[in-house]
Amino acid sequence: MSTTPMPSHAGAAELRKSAQDHLWLHFTQMADFNERPLPVIVSGDGCHLTDVEGRRYLDGLAGLFAVQIGYSHGAEIGEAAAAQMRELPFYTNWNYAHPRAIELAEKVASLAPENLNRVFFTSGGAESVESAWKIARQYHALRGERRWKAIGRDVAYHGTTMGALSITGVESIRSPFEPLVPQVGHVRNTDRFHRPEGETEEQFTALLLEDMEHRILSEGPETIAMVILEPVQNSGGAFTPPKGYFQGVRALCDEYGILLCADEVICGFGRLGNWFGSEKYDIQPDLLTSAKGLSSAYASIGALLISDKVAEPFMEADVMFKHGITFGGHPVQAAIALKNIEIMERLDVVGHVHREQDQFRKTLEPLLDIPIVGDLRGTGFFYALELVKDKDTKQGFSGEEGKDLLQNFLSDRLFDAGLICRADDRGEPVIQVSPPLVADQAIFDEMTGILGEVLTEATERVHSSTSSTAGHDVRAGTVSALG
Repeated sequence: MSTTPMPSHAGAAELRKSAQDHLWLHFTQMADFNERPLPVIVSGDGCHLTDVEGRRYLDGLAGLFAVQIGYSHGAEIGEAAAAQMRELPFYTNWNYAHPRAIELAEKVASLAPENLNRVFFTSGGAESVESAWKIARQYHALRGERRWKAIGRDVAYHGTTMGALSITGVESIRSPFEPLVPQVGHVRNTDRFHRPEGETEEQFTALLLEDMEHRILSEGPETIAMVILEPVQNSGGAFTPPKGYFQGVRALCDEYGILLCADEVICGFGRLGNWFGSEKYDIQPDLLTSAKGLSSAYASIGALLISDKVAEPFMEADVMFKHGITFGGHPVQAAIALKNIEIMERLDVVGHVHREQDQFRKTLEPLLDIPIVGDLRGTGFFYALELVKDKDTKQGFSGEEGKDLLQNFLSDRLFDAGLICRADDRGEPVIQVSPPLVADQAIFDEMTGILGEVLTEATERVHSSTSSTAGHDVRAGTVSALG
């Protein structure tokens, strides 16, 4: 890997020692860094990052599906933040408003699907999901109904606060914190790879909708406040919806008086080639959660978009949404988000994804020739490769085998080869790739070249393994911090 001149800062050893003593990383097995050095990222440009030693990496995950415009706009966005700091460094949106929150709300509403005209700001994605469930409950209460339940999908991830975690369908990250918020039902996700041969897309859609209606009826339709679904489900590996799926979900929600929430924390702001995935799949949600790409992660900000229908009862006299967040709509965060959207429009970032998405997939498709790669799925700049033991039978790996492959080999090997992506075993083992939305053919080629080399090595490793594999040191946890 190439090296670049480094900014002035404490040495690598000092930074790592301080991190081990004081910094608690998210979703990270801290003891790992007793045996291997902690990566310390110090700078970024375009689609690349540089660590404290000057090694350069391709960010194939856009900083957790978030850095839409890449890493080269810090100066321009910093100027917007500094200008706002000089004008008004902070004030709340509790009984007051300030210009940047007003301007950002209007701008987001102008980009959003039809009828989503109200914007409630949060500090991030999980807070947006919490806000959606709370407003759904209060909406029904204002209409004289006691509805409190939510329905999500198997293996879907919606956040880690107690409400969002309750909706999350990943058992391994739920179980340490149970009992959670009652009551949430989970339905089938849209994983087509493991469906029977010969099943048509229409049959698959019918199965999914039958499963959802069965869950609604078994829970009691009169108790369900909200169904929440990602346009393309992230956890499990970029599950796209079959034809007619979201139209059927919308019809079920209308039939039983349930609000439909599109969780677009990842899918929103261009990731799928439209400003919102709800537009791509004609979801017509009542609520829409967002974060990440709203600021390209240059600031911590999220938003809940609310339809006119849901907003209506809250506009009556003596009624308020009884929920608030100190930093929701923070003026500096809002200024950064406005500048991010301005840059996205100036560079036609969403149009770029729309134009290049087929070429991105075409560049990834040769990876399907590698024996360990069973499936390639996704859309826009949002893809996953599912790994299998046997491609003909679609036989997967056991839980321990998958962890060993992902966490004890692929995560570190991909990182060492200069690619940051995600090796995820929250469902079947997958490699997720989702670069900044400014990525071009050179980035696609660089990413695919590294993936091809490392996945070929992984195939050889799997085929040469014996029963002694069970004796490998398999680290606990579900998601590699590096991958």
